[in-house]
Order: sequence, then C-alpha cells, then structure tokens
Amino acid sequence: MRPLTLTTRLFVLLLALISMVGMPLQASWAEEFGGTEPGKWILGTRVGFSPVTQQLSDNTSTSIGPIVNFQGLYSLNRWFLVGLMVEWERHGVSLERPDMDLGHQDTVSVLPTMELRPVKFDRITPYVNMSFGVNINSFGENTAIRISPSNTFAWRLGWGADYRLSEQFALNVEWAYKRNDGHTTGTGGRNDDWNASSFAFLFGGKIYF
Repeated sequence: MRPLTLTTRLFVLLLALISMVGMPLQASWAEEFGGTEPGKWILGTRVGFSPVTQQLSDNTSTSIGPIVNFQGLYSLNRWFLVGLMVEWERHGVSLERPDMDLGHQDTVSVLPTMELRPVKFDRITPYVNMSFGVNINSFGENTAIRISPSNTFAWRLGWGADYRLSEQFALNVEWAYKRNDGHTTGTGGRNDDWNASSFAFLFGGKIYF
C-alpha cells in the first residue's frame, strides 16, 4: 500500500515524540504527566475484526476477518514502554469474475513494540504505539489454484486507551494500521500485486504488575 498522507503525518509525529525519550525531564513535569509507573509489566489480550485497506489483488474481494492480539510491555519510565506484540488475522479471498472462493490468508505478525503514555485522566490512559517486525503469511486453498504469499516487513501504528478498573486490571480498546505488502507465487507464476495491509479494531483487557 502506498503511504497515506494522514498515516505519514502521524508517523512523523510519533518519531518526534520518541526522540524526547533522551531529553532530560523536569521534576515538575514528571510528577504531573506520565501514564504508567517505572518498572511495571503490562500483559494484554485483545480480539476484534480487521478489514484490508484496499483490494488484495486485481479481480479479488477480501472479507473482513477476525484478529487476535497478545502483547507484553515493560515501562522504562513514567511514559515510555518497550516489549513484544504477536498478532494473528485471517481473511477470506475470492475471485470477482468468475465468482469463485479461493480460500483464506492467515497472517501471524511478530512485532517488537514501543509505546508512549504521556498522560492519564483519572482512570483513562491514552497511548500510541509503533511496531516493526515480520508478517508470516500463508494461504489455505479451496481450489486447485495454488497461492503462496511471501513473508513481508511489518510496520504497525496503533492508538488506544486503557480504562483502569483496579490497580491490576484495565479494559482496553485500540485501533491500528499494519503494513503487509508483498507478492505471491504458485499457479500462474509470480504476482507482485498482493497487498494484505489492514486496519485492526481491538477490544480486550490488560493486567498490570
């Protein structure tokens, strides 16, 4: 997928915020702001749905699929966390002309992640995170047509919020964009026009300890 103007601007903004990690913080700012505590682990499990951002390939249609996300983060200070995210999603794929069900694509994404939590509002903690990693793609065929998608570079940008029910548990919602742009090989040769980039809408919970 070609970079979107809004996505690019948010990406630049996030990079600017990350560059602040190395800057010294005034004590008064640190006391007033910050959405977490140093040395905290956060484990999360979320589920949701995931539409692709565009047509997967020419003459194909792609279903909105399920998505499952696991994450583990460690807070280095009051507002910067690092960790790992693992995400699975599935999309049904069919030809438009002639109408034919081709099968489904599965994607497992392994994503080292950094997250910013600059503020909190009582029980609500907004955040933004960014991940880089790999998309491991596979295809389950329903016809004799063989499709083998490539593994691809993954870049993921997410926005969300936690609602703290207690010191140890929070409800979570998150929206994210993930890049998954590659090619396929198989029946008919190589197809360089294969883009499974997607949006994710996630709902779940997190444990703090």
